Order: sequence, then structure tokens, then C-alpha cells
Amino acid sequence: MTQLTKTAAELLVECLEAQGSDRIFTVPGESFLAVLDALHGKSNIETVVCRQEGGAAFMACADGAMSAAGDTLRPGIAFVTRGPGATNASIGVHVAMQDSQPMILFVGDVARPMRDREGFQEVNFEAFFGPIAKWAARIDDPTRVPEYIARAYSVAVSGRPGPVVLALPEDMLCDPVAADISPRAAVARPPQAVCPDAMQAMFAMIADAASPIAIIGGAGWNSKARLGFQQFAERIGLPVATAFRRQDAIDPTSPVYAGNLGYGPNPKLIERVKNADLVLSVGARLGEATTDGYEVLTLEHPDQLLIHVHPDPDELGRVYRADLGLACSVDEFTEAASLWEDASIIPFDAGAQANADWQAWASHSPPNAPADTGPALDMAACVAAMRDALPEDSIICNGAGNFAGWWHRYWRYAGYPSQLAPTAGAMGYGVPASVAAALRHPERTVVAVAGDGDFLMNGQELATAAQYGVNLLVCVIDNGAYGTIRMHQEREYPGRVSGTGLSNPDFAMLGASFGGWSAAAATTEQFVTALNEAKNRQGLRVIHMKIDVEQLAASGATVSGLRAKA
Repeated sequence: MTQLTKTAAELLVECLEAQGSDRIFTVPGESFLAVLDALHGKSNIETVVCRQEGGAAFMACADGAMSAAGDTLRPGIAFVTRGPGATNASIGVHVAMQDSQPMILFVGDVARPMRDREGFQEVNFEAFFGPIAKWAARIDDPTRVPEYIARAYSVAVSGRPGPVVLALPEDMLCDPVAADISPRAAVARPPQAVCPDAMQAMFAMIADAASPIAIIGGAGWNSKARLGFQQFAERIGLPVATAFRRQDAIDPTSPVYAGNLGYGPNPKLIERVKNADLVLSVGARLGEATTDGYEVLTLEHPDQLLIHVHPDPDELGRVYRADLGLACSVDEFTEAASLWEDASIIPFDAGAQANADWQAWASHSPPNAPADTGPALDMAACVAAMRDALPEDSIICNGAGNFAGWWHRYWRYAGYPSQLAPTAGAMGYGVPASVAAALRHPERTVVAVAGDGDFLMNGQELATAAQYGVNLLVCVIDNGAYGTIRMHQEREYPGRVSGTGLSNPDFAMLGASFGGWSAAAATTEQFVTALNEAKNRQGLRVIHMKIDVEQLAASGATVSGLRAKA
């Protein structure tokens, strides 16, 4: 007998299938039981059950970020329940917005008759998420599910990618709809062509420049953009810096790579940006972190020309005065730039010079002094050991904290994608992002690096890693402090330690309790031994790295040094 109706939840899952979704991340809730039932038996959509909604949202955010490496940009998908579930998940929405990453958060909501009565766990999600999402809406009419889902995908991947939030009233999900209501066709990111006149003007400006530099990475960046821009920059000797936590935007072996901007950058790179007479920014918003509080590149940048290329026209001229703005897809732009012929440009020597500066800054050299004068566990040496031991295309995932600076400085982000790190600076991102990465790329080595404070914000997702049998190496850097805040504290209030000390568990034992292999390391030699054993194992592996809080940052900042300066 032909089925005459289906539920709105079944229609919603059909729409996810039509849009190409193959994985969702969730913490189950009674408000969307109908969706969980519709997913039952769906072998082409994997349901990954997480332990906290913030972890699920971070996984979806990272999954969307990784899709940019392929030919089709697709948002990561998370399902959470109303009230506490949605507010927990809001951190992932905030990161997806600031990082320009596509994701869709579905929130099971109160039934329609209960709305505006402050029902159980009720929140006005359109108002709550509106300021931090590209679009937030509620589906009240079950027959419009295909329309809303297609629009959500379109908004998430178009222009500047970002997050969408859709609230799903629990009674609506159970409503019957006609069986012949079908999903809309899969949404594709619309092309944004490059204006030839603008390209001509750009090349004329580059030809007139004496000391140009490029800052790349961000909205819509993908493998095509990576290759195209590298070819263009190498042809003319243009120095290329990557925006904050966008270090995989160019192959680190490129002879024009100048290093990364953000926190703790190479001082020579900062001077190069400040002294540039032309800055070409492609994909980057030129946010606070990349520009060090809008000081490295000032808002009006006198004596500098700024060419800003971004897929969102609203971003051009929003913060920075742009002398030439191009609203187009970054991959369309880089392809055009790589193929453009302009004989008036004489190749610059600056690219090779900037690369030499970066090579010197980013290379670890063992100290000449006796070993007992340095830290027992030298973080720079540990990252160098990882470079020797692990594949160069390993995916490195981290949240926020000074610990990440050692990888930003000394690791080479050779693969694409190979850096999953929030430009929004959210703690707790690294572990869930690494679970998403290990599920999406089981053929690659995935490493989560996390500080002690950072790890315990979402360390529960090790249970998710264990449940799904992913191959994952987790390095927990334990200095018994919120190290970044301690650094600022020592700078502003030297010697007056308050509110930054931590009492931690044995992270090696904690890792073992999830069924993983684990080891502890208090010296560089112990870490190298543990790393060499870990790389030959499968499954979940945890290395507890115990360091002294004196070793504050990859820049060389120490507690004693900051106090001495004060």
C-alpha cells in the first residue's frame, strides 16, 4: 500500500540527504525525538553522539571548515535540544561566525501552543542567535521544511560562509505532510566572478609598488585558492603572510611564505607589514588578532595602499579604508591572478627575503648552554620532535591558550586542511575538532594539542573519540595555570597571582580511563620516547606533558622575565 503521508521530521531528514549531508553531531533531546527516529536506519547519514552540546557544535564547525578543502562547500550539522542545549551550543555558532565557517545548528524547540509562555526551557532563538549567526529562524509550517533547509544551506555557504540556526518545534516535527512533498535540489555555492577592470587596476598598483605584502586566508578559502595564490605570488616574488590561525592557506615550502600574523608573530614580519607601501588582503577580514589591535595595519594606513579581496561586499570598507575593493570568491580571484599576464611587474626580491626571515624565526635551535639551564620539557624542542616523527600533512587541532603558540611558530602546516584552530579564540575547541577531523580524514594523522585549562572545557569528548574508535593523539600541556591570563597578569600586576592557578587531575590516568593508551612526560626526552611509541599505536592516545609555568610563551616570555621588566 502506498504511503500517503510522512512526518515533517522524515521530510527534514530527506532534505539533509538531498543536500549531501553524511554526518551529524548531536546530544539527544526529547524535543527532537522525531528526527532521531527518522534517522534510524539511515546508513548514509552517520549520527555521532556527543557528550556536551558545546562539543557537538565545535565538531560541526570543524566539519564545515574541512569541507572547504573539497570541491563542494558543505555546512557541518549539529542537533541539540532547547534551552540549556542551545545555549551550550552557542559557542560553536559564535566561532563559526567569526571564523567564517559554514554550519547549521538545528534546535529542538517547545511545541507551538507553548510559545511565549516561558514554557519548559523556552528561549526566543531568533532573538538569541540573531546577533551571532548569518540567519536564525523557526520552522512552524511543516510543508515549508524543504524551503527552509535549502535556504539554510544557501546562506551558510554563500558569500562569507557562516552559521545558520533553525528552531524546530517538537509538535511540528510530528505533523504529517503529503508523501509527494520532496526536498529541493542540492544547493551549490554561487560563483562570484572577478571584475577584469578591477584586476587590471590591481596589477597596475602592484607594478607601482616598491615593498608590497599579501595577507591571506579566511572566508571561502579552499585548496583551489591555496594553489592559485601561491602560483601568483611566487611568479612575482610577493611576500605572503597568513592571517591569524590561517597558516595552512599556503604551502609552507613556498619560497615566498613570510610567516603568520596574530599573537606572538615574528617581529621582522610585523615591521615588514608596517613598512609595506601596498597590502593585498585576500579572504582575511583583517580582524583584531591578525592586526594586533588594528595597529600593525592601521585603519587609515597613511602611506599605504590597501587592496581588499573578500566574498562579502559588506566587509569591504566596513572597518578598513580600502583603496581598491574586490567582492568576489577568493578562489575565482586567485585563479584569475595566477593566469594574468602583466609584463610591467618586475619580480620582487622581498618574497625570498621575507621567507628567510621566517625560516630563521620558525626553526628551533638547541641551546648552547648546558641542559640544566633550560626547561626540563622544552616546548619548542617537542614541536620539532613532532615534525620529525609525524607525517607532514598531519592535522593539528587546538583551542585557545599560550600553549598553541609553539605550534603556530614551529609547526609546518603542510596539508590542506591541516590547521583547525578558532580565530575567535575559544577554549575547548581542540579536542572536539580533532574528533571531527579523525572521523572525516581517517587516512591522516590527527593531533589535538590542549592546555590544561583548555582541555578540561571539552575533554569529555574523549568519550566520543573512544566510542567511535577514531585514531587520535592528544597532547595535554599542563602548567597548572590559565597561562595566557597569567602572562597578562604578570605584565600588569607582577607577582600578584590571583585567580589563575589550577589544580589538575592526572591526565595520563584520565586518558587511560577512556580506554586509550597514555603516558606522562616531564622532560623533553620523556616526551620524545612517548611520542615515538604513540605514533606506532592506533586508537586514542594521550600524552600528559608537564611543564613549569615559568615557560609562558613561544615568544620567550617567562614569569621571571616579566617580573624583572616590571
